[in-house]
Amino acid sequence: MQYRREIDGLRAVAVIPVILFHAGFTIFSGGYVGVDVFFVISGYLITTIILNELEQGKFSILRFYERRARRILPTLFFVMLCCIPCAWMWMLPSQFEDFSQSLVAVTIFASNILFWRESGYFDAASEEKPLLHTWSLAVEEQYYLFFPILLILLWRFGRNPVLYSIVAISVFSLLLSEWGWRNSSTANFYLIPTRAWELLAGSICAFLQLGKATKSNNALSAFGLALIVFSIFIYDDSTPFPSLYALAPVVGTALIILYGARETWVARLLSLKAFVGIGLISYSAYLWHQPLFAFARIRSLNVPEQWLMLVLAIASLALAYLSWRFVEQPFRNGKTKYSFTRKQIFSLFGTIGIVFIFLGTFALGQVPTLIEINHPNLEFKPVSVDEVAERKRCVGFEKIGVNAKCEIIGEGSKLVVVWGDSHAGNLKRSIGVHPDYSFLVISHNGCPPVTSVVRIDQPLSDLSCTDIQTLGLYADFITSLKPSTVVLMARWTMYQNGQQSQGRLNDEHHFLTDGPKGRTSAEYSAALLEQNLHKTVDLLGKHSKIIIASQAPDLNFLDERSRILLSEYPRQTSDLWHTKETLMMNGLEKRGDVRILNSKSEFCSSEVCFLRLNGHLLYIDDNHLSQLGAGMIWDKLLNMF
Repeated sequence: MQYRREIDGLRAVAVIPVILFHAGFTIFSGGYVGVDVFFVISGYLITTIILNELEQGKFSILRFYERRARRILPTLFFVMLCCIPCAWMWMLPSQFEDFSQSLVAVTIFASNILFWRESGYFDAASEEKPLLHTWSLAVEEQYYLFFPILLILLWRFGRNPVLYSIVAISVFSLLLSEWGWRNSSTANFYLIPTRAWELLAGSICAFLQLGKATKSNNALSAFGLALIVFSIFIYDDSTPFPSLYALAPVVGTALIILYGARETWVARLLSLKAFVGIGLISYSAYLWHQPLFAFARIRSLNVPEQWLMLVLAIASLALAYLSWRFVEQPFRNGKTKYSFTRKQIFSLFGTIGIVFIFLGTFALGQVPTLIEINHPNLEFKPVSVDEVAERKRCVGFEKIGVNAKCEIIGEGSKLVVVWGDSHAGNLKRSIGVHPDYSFLVISHNGCPPVTSVVRIDQPLSDLSCTDIQTLGLYADFITSLKPSTVVLMARWTMYQNGQQSQGRLNDEHHFLTDGPKGRTSAEYSAALLEQNLHKTVDLLGKHSKIIIASQAPDLNFLDERSRILLSEYPRQTSDLWHTKETLMMNGLEKRGDVRILNSKSEFCSSEVCFLRLNGHLLYIDDNHLSQLGAGMIWDKLLNMF
């Protein structure tokens, strides 16, 4: 196969936007399409090699997999090895457990499946996954596990039938991706059935060019480059992807491959030393950039400055050159004093792979979880939950998920734990230092303080909350502390009725279920909430007094203008929405071991509910209280302690 400098230059066009996109430079909002460019290039190059060998009757499946091992594994395993000590030192136990799983998944080229199950590619939590980017390698290797076998089986029927079959599969895969982003967007992004058409686009280019010289067409090759550049700067994380939108970078890459002969303007541009140089190290650069960015975010309490991310982006290129020069090239060339035979290659990387699988499955999973709390009268022992101390003040829940937070306030001898969703977190606005109590506030936005249930949308979108609820990690942790009082606080009506706001009626996303494929309805969600709230009280009430705070009146029926202008509204309007909550609280209060804080009594008379007190707003939106409103709730809670 004749070497094409412009293809290496095209790799640079692919990898730089990916790096800068992951670094957080918003101008490269569609930089993720660089992966799609890589897919097409990979499909083209590998298929060309296979076809030439099939034409000559000397294709060997073992030699093919040997080449893939020499190309992919040395730098990949080296980067994974470098990640382990950093993960060990800096990651929270929950993150480290995920990292350990990813070691196994990457080794067996299934990381795309793992990350599909964990979270969406554009989720904030994904930014702290050092090996997230290996999903694309998994897609490629899954493709090349089966593609050569398919070619061997179909080759006997002739070149054209093989091409027609590939085109048919490509069209089906493209249509599947168009269906996928509407019905299962995360699976659509990560999994090979909806990505195969991009690699097959490169394979089709290989068929069209087999035995022919590259065509020269300035207009078509320039249009191809324009399509890629357009998608890099115009697309963003709201663009359905992959879908028909992915045709822009895929077709653009194909046009350059098919019509970008050396004499074209695009080929001359891409053949410049800077482009070719970066292209040569692009694979190593791709491997290095995500771990650097992820660990920078893990180490920082705030979002890293862009200058730091730019420095790390440059560092990824420097590391890429070193690993390309001293790791990647020696194994690929096979012409150095460190040369390995095919048998040695398979044995070496097979052994290393087994070690990674062992580490990820057994050894690293045994790291003890140590938790500290700066509480003078609390004898604290390690417990089996995935949290650690944050700044030696409180348990660092905030890095489990996007919204998980905690804070300990005061140094009194009696510990009070407030557990709930964002309503509990909002209460921190008004908690002050008390001589007798210290307060631990644990909040996770949109995550109700009950065990064994999850929101219907969370099996795919927020596994941190799902794991916490189904495994009871928060409840187990609180029980281990044996606090004097536990306060459960949440936007109960949202889990019972759905979220009725911003023009949405009975939004089911906040309904509860008891499994990934559980039932979904307002009635079932309300019943499940009440049933498992009783179970949670049974668990926590063994060592602590339990207070459940009912929800302050919900204002979802008022628009923004009304909330600003009005001072009060009819009480019956709120009562209607809170009927299920009232029935649930009445049932809990009848137990005798639970006290109910009637929040509504603080905000409503017998006739109306109030939006203001002495001219000051009691709310900051349609359901969260202002500091003044939260203070009214907190004063009543203090009296109940």
